[in-house]
Amino acid sequence: MKQSIYKNREDMPMFLSVIDVANLLGISRASAYELVHEEKFPKLKIVQGRIIVPRDLLLAWLDEQVKYDKIK
Repeated sequence: MKQSIYKNREDMPMFLSVIDVANLLGISRASAYELVHEEKFPKLKIVQGRIIVPRDLLLAWLDEQVKYDKIK
């Protein structure tokens, strides 16, 4: 599995690209693009269809996923 280049939350940029998300989560680019196209995934579309992911919303979304998995 890939290791993230970010040691903590403060090291992460405020907005992440889809490639940054892939690297952070240790998943492939294709999987990251699938993920960001999910309806409830936190993302912003900006000029020319580029997708960026707000760091704080991504971390909150990940926390929710962990809570959901524990309930199952």
